[in-house]
Amino acid sequence: MLLKYFFGLCVVFSVGFCENSRKSTSWKDFLFGGFKRDSRFLPLFTVVQIGPGNCVASSGEVGNCLPNSDCALRGGIPSGPCAGGFGLCCIFMQTCGGIIRENTTYFVNPNHPDVYDSAGSCQVTVQKIHPDICQLRLDFDMLSIAPPENINHICNQDQLLVSGGSPVPSICGTSNGDHMYVDAGLGLSNPIMISIITSGTSFPRIWRIRVTQIHCGSISRAPQGCLQYHTGINGKVKSFNYNVVSGRQLSNQDYSICMRTEKNFCSIQYSACADLENNRSRAFTISGNSNNVIGTMVGVGGQGSSSTNACGNDWLLFGCVKVASRPQSSSIACEDRICGGTFNAEVGLSSMPVSTNIRPFRIYFHADSSEAPIDIDNRGFCLDYVQQPCTNGLFN
Repeated sequence: MLLKYFFGLCVVFSVGFCENSRKSTSWKDFLFGGFKRDSRFLPLFTVVQIGPGNCVASSGEVGNCLPNSDCALRGGIPSGPCAGGFGLCCIFMQTCGGIIRENTTYFVNPNHPDVYDSAGSCQVTVQKIHPDICQLRLDFDMLSIAPPENINHICNQDQLLVSGGSPVPSICGTSNGDHMYVDAGLGLSNPIMISIITSGTSFPRIWRIRVTQIHCGSISRAPQGCLQYHTGINGKVKSFNYNVVSGRQLSNQDYSICMRTEKNFCSIQYSACADLENNRSRAFTISGNSNNVIGTMVGVGGQGSSSTNACGNDWLLFGCVKVASRPQSSSIACEDRICGGTFNAEVGLSSMPVSTNIRPFRIYFHADSSEAPIDIDNRGFCLDYVQQPCTNGLFN
């Protein structure tokens, strides 16, 4: 059938096109660049393109579906067929000192997939594949480096740093499955550097970070100022290095987590994730001594504040949230800041879902540079979110 379609193109393009194709060894050579074509005629590959669409290798990595001959020439790793066997799934990887020149390239530790236990700086440089690239998305398929110290939760051993783009907080510890968006500026601006700094402390480090370049007009582009961007009606958001057993909330954090407002949805509901490891949930422990029962704290606080239930140091900032079971018309005031050790929009010891109809849907996280002696053993936060459909007939 494909051969019949191929020879039918002779009528469409020209006799010269057909003569050129007859000189090739096969129609596959024509598709994948195995013959010399007349420059006057459009190559079929640009009409029926194999790449650079994404494909998934048998090992699980995301690659680019390319003609067979292109993968090796571009320094990729062949990882099985794609496009029905007419292309090759090509995986691109770079490690210390490498330059990323292909979309969907992995930044991996030396000796990957084995662990890395050495001190130093491992850095890759990301060059834009096109002037119309405005953002990078970093997906932490694997990220496990030394955790923060256990008093003030500062990353003073290992750090992941991103420079050359929009400000990005340094992180450490384990953040498998998390992601970041980095604004890359306009045009062929300065390249972006991704670095992992490791100390002399022995630790079984491993990382595999997928670097995707996003065009300025792409629907995948995150709104301005969003370090994380989630799509879909429901999902999960969490702080870096979150773990209810051994995680520590990182200090020196300032960033926004954004959820795309889906069509015909007008509000959003948040609730603390399930904690199946502890007798008392640690899914939301932002401030206070988390080894004790800490209730919800709300509102603005700080030095000189008379309220012991205010958020003066570390907090999550929402857009006017109320307990979800209360109607929006309720006379109870909404809250913007929530902290403490129990997730709720009202001071108390019971965790409750909260909701807001303020759009765009966005959460801002702030953590200062110190924990002790007030904040002890905080894990951070994990929240499930569900967007709520419009009920007034006014769809967005």
